[in-house]
Amino acid sequence: MPTAPEPPRSTLPARPPAPRAERPAAARRPRPLWPRLLPVLVLLAALTRLPSFLRPLWNPDEGFLATQARMLADGGVLYDTVVDRKPPLVPWLYQGAFALFGDASLWPVKAAAVAAVAATAALLASLARRRWGERAAWAAGVLFVLASVGLNPEDAQAANFEVFMLPFTAAAFWCADRRRWTAAGLAVAGAFLVKQTGGAVLLPVLFLLWRSVPSGDPRRAALLRLGAGCVLPVAAVAAACGWSRFLFWTVTGSGAYASFTGSELHVLGRGLGNTAIAAAGSAGLLVPLAAALRRRPPGRRQVLTADLWTWLAASAVAVVSGFHFFGHYYLQLLPPLALLGAGALHLLGGRWALRSALCAALSCALFLGWSAVAGSGELDHARKVADAARRHAGPQEKVLLWGMHPEGYWLADRTPASRYLTAGLLTNFSGGRDGHRVGQRYGVEGGWRTFHAELSEDPPKVIVDDSRGKPYAPSRMPTLRYLLAAHYERVERVDGAVVYVLRPERGESRETGERQERGGGGAAGAR
Repeated sequence: MPTAPEPPRSTLPARPPAPRAERPAAARRPRPLWPRLLPVLVLLAALTRLPSFLRPLWNPDEGFLATQARMLADGGVLYDTVVDRKPPLVPWLYQGAFALFGDASLWPVKAAAVAAVAATAALLASLARRRWGERAAWAAGVLFVLASVGLNPEDAQAANFEVFMLPFTAAAFWCADRRRWTAAGLAVAGAFLVKQTGGAVLLPVLFLLWRSVPSGDPRRAALLRLGAGCVLPVAAVAAACGWSRFLFWTVTGSGAYASFTGSELHVLGRGLGNTAIAAAGSAGLLVPLAAALRRRPPGRRQVLTADLWTWLAASAVAVVSGFHFFGHYYLQLLPPLALLGAGALHLLGGRWALRSALCAALSCALFLGWSAVAGSGELDHARKVADAARRHAGPQEKVLLWGMHPEGYWLADRTPASRYLTAGLLTNFSGGRDGHRVGQRYGVEGGWRTFHAELSEDPPKVIVDDSRGKPYAPSRMPTLRYLLAAHYERVERVDGAVVYVLRPERGESRETGERQERGGGGAAGAR
C-alpha cells in the first residue's frame, strides 16, 4: 500500500529562543549606603578614641565635670553650690552616667564621646550624600573621624564639652539644609547648652533660611519656627537653674576670663602652636581643599558653596572668642571643614581621593602614636596630691585643693570645701594667664566673700597649696594667706604641693561648740 508523501520541510531557519529579559542598569536597585557606612564610622570612632580609655582621665576638664557630678548627686545645686562658667548639659550628662554606672570610672562618658563622634560623622555623610553622592558621603564621614583625634592627646581624647557639642552643630545644619526650621532651632539650642560657642552655628542656619525661603510670610513663618526652637529650650533650662544665676555663670560673669589684656604674647604663642597642630591633624581635608581652590576646577562655586564657608567662618570666630586658643576649641572647625574637603574631592576626582585618605590615615596614626607615648606627669601629680588629701582627711571630712587640678577631689574621693573647684575661678588664672590680671580682684564677682564664708563656717580638714610657683600662690591672696596663718599648720610637702592641716585646737573648739548646741549646753542653753 503506497504511503502518503511527507510534507515539504521549510527552508527557513529555526526560530531562536527568546532571550531572557534583563533589567536595564539604570533600574537596578542600588546597594543601601547606611548598612555599609554606619558600622565603619562607629568602628573608626571606637578605634581612634581607644586611647581615651587607657587613662582614668586626660585633662582637668574631665576632673572638673566628674567632681561636679558627685556634688550634684550629693544634693548640690548647679550655679549655686556647684558652679562653672559652662552651660549645664555636660554636667548633667556626667551626673546621669554616674547615677547609672557608678562614679568610680569615666568609661560611660568616654563611650558617649565615641557615640558623639560617630553621630556627627553620620550627619556629615548624609549632608555630603545629598549634595554630591555616595563617594562624598564616605569621604566626609571617614575623614571627619580620622581628623577628630588630630590634636594634642589631652584635647583630642578627653570627653569634654566640644566633642558633645559637635553632633548638635551638625544636626542644626542638617535640619536647615532640609528646611526643618523648628528642629534646626532645637539643635542650635542644644549646641549652646553644651557650650556657649556652639550657638555660632545659628549664623549658617540663618544663611540657609535666607537663601532657601522666599521673602514675605514664608520667611517670617520660618524665622518664627527657628526662633522658637532656639529660645524655648534655653529659657526652660534657665528657669530650672534660676534666671539670674544661669545668666551670670554662662554669659555676664566671664568678662575678665574673655580678655587677654596683659598676656598678649603668651596667648599668641599658644594660638600659633595649637593652630599648627590642628592643621597637621586635618591635613587629609586641607590638602584637597587647597588644591581645589588653587586649580579652580569647573563647578567650584556650585560645590564649595557660601553656606559651607559661612559655617566655617562662624566656627572660626567661635574658636577665637575669648582669646584662649586651647586645643580642644579647634574641634568646632571640623564639621564644616569635612564637608568642604568632601566637596573638593568630588571636584578633583581620580586619584585625589586615595591621596587624601592616605594623608588622613598617616596623620591619624601619628596622633594616635602620640597618645600612646604621651607623658602622664600631671595625672601622676594629681594622684599624689589626692593620696595626701586622703591620708590627712577622713571620708566625711572636707578638703580644699588650691590649684588647677580639680580631678584631685575625684581621685581622692573627698568632698570639696568650696563651690569653686579651681583657683582660677577666684583669680582669673583659669584663662591660662602668664601672671598679668591674676589676683583676688580679677576673680568672679563676689567670689571671695562667698569663699571666705565657706571656709569660716565649715573649715576643711586639709588645704593643699598646689600653686607650685604660679601667680595665684596663697602668699599673693590675702584672704587665703590669713586663713592658713591663723588656723592651719604645715605638715608635709608632696611633689611640690604643700599640705596644711587644721590645727587641733581649732577643730576641738568647733566640735565642742557643736556638742553644746546639740545638747542645749553653753550660755544660750542656760538662758
